[in-house]
Amino acid sequence: MTESQNLQAAENLADVVILGAGPAGLVLGSLLHSSGIDCVIVERASREHLRARARAGFLAANTVRILDRHGLGEDLHRYGREHGVCEFRTEDGRFSLDYGRLGSGERHTVYPQQELVSGLLTRFLDSGGRVHFETEALAVLDADSRRPSVTVRGADGRRGRWRARYVAGCDGRHGAARRSLPPGAVRHYRRDHHVSWLGVLAEAAPSLDAVGYAVHRRGFAGHMARSAEVTRYYLECERGASAETWSEDRIWDELALRMRAADYGPLRTGRIIQAGVVELESDVLDPLRHGSLFLVGDAASLISPSAAKGANLAVLEAEILARALVDDLAHGDPEPLARYSARCLAHIWRAQEFSAWMIRLLHGTPGSDSESLFQDSLRRSRLESLRLSRTQQDWFAENYVGV
Repeated sequence: MTESQNLQAAENLADVVILGAGPAGLVLGSLLHSSGIDCVIVERASREHLRARARAGFLAANTVRILDRHGLGEDLHRYGREHGVCEFRTEDGRFSLDYGRLGSGERHTVYPQQELVSGLLTRFLDSGGRVHFETEALAVLDADSRRPSVTVRGADGRRGRWRARYVAGCDGRHGAARRSLPPGAVRHYRRDHHVSWLGVLAEAAPSLDAVGYAVHRRGFAGHMARSAEVTRYYLECERGASAETWSEDRIWDELALRMRAADYGPLRTGRIIQAGVVELESDVLDPLRHGSLFLVGDAASLISPSAAKGANLAVLEAEILARALVDDLAHGDPEPLARYSARCLAHIWRAQEFSAWMIRLLHGTPGSDSESLFQDSLRRSRLESLRLSRTQQDWFAENYVGV
């Protein structure tokens, strides 16, 4: 049997094929399924890996509202915890912002993303939703037609094809959705912030009651609680550095130095359970649609982790797309789909602007030349304004929690 005959034999149908079972794909699938739209999720990871994959853990107030609106927030209210304070430690001292009482008065909910994904996945499957695990999407074909298709490869190496009315690419920056865009179909905006972080997940209780941002001459350090037993830390590192060169002792020594533990109290330490280097980059595709293919989450835009916007944008975009698809498929109204890209890009660019501002706030400029010293003085001035100006604090709070 030829490959084309194999594909034809394994051909399947759905109104919407969703690539990726992260927050974007699962929220989108849940909303479509509950509205009676026939959809299927194709996910290259196994079910077990998907439930254990550690990612971001700060949910914005609007994300919580979206999940609540569709009956998906029960677990995060049961197991998550609200958070509304961040602390800055600098060469000029330290100060805290109770951002939950500033700006629009909104707070984050700390809830590890793997727990969010696990809960969404369970609800989706229990309601009869379809997920094909260990199935890699290879390409989206005929996206500029009314009957696009997705070629896939299962864990056993066999290939198949899904035909659909629409395809939702929720499979990240390196997924099949982006790879399948023809040259010139979208404009690609990209920025390299020339900053690298060593991201560390530690089996250690939080050392602060706040999110901690430390600015130090040796580089940035960050403290973000994930649970009562696990804390996420970040350390600015040299470009091109490998996580393997950082021993546990070196990590804890450098964190203690940059977090100024000698001045403000020791850090609670524990076993390092995950470490990896993150290059701070941002990109945006425009438009977020090519024919019958829509981009969602990291497939639509990549944002640095400096302000915890990625998963929150993904959930927001998933809701916008779900409503538009229901309007088209169930009610024959294509207009909301035509507006999908513009609506999402307005939110994306606002989040990108704040994320870039946070990067400039938290990182010094290497070198001792006049340009570097000028930029470093601007950074110190921004921090001082944030410490003293209520107007600046309100602006920070609104954008820090907002999406």
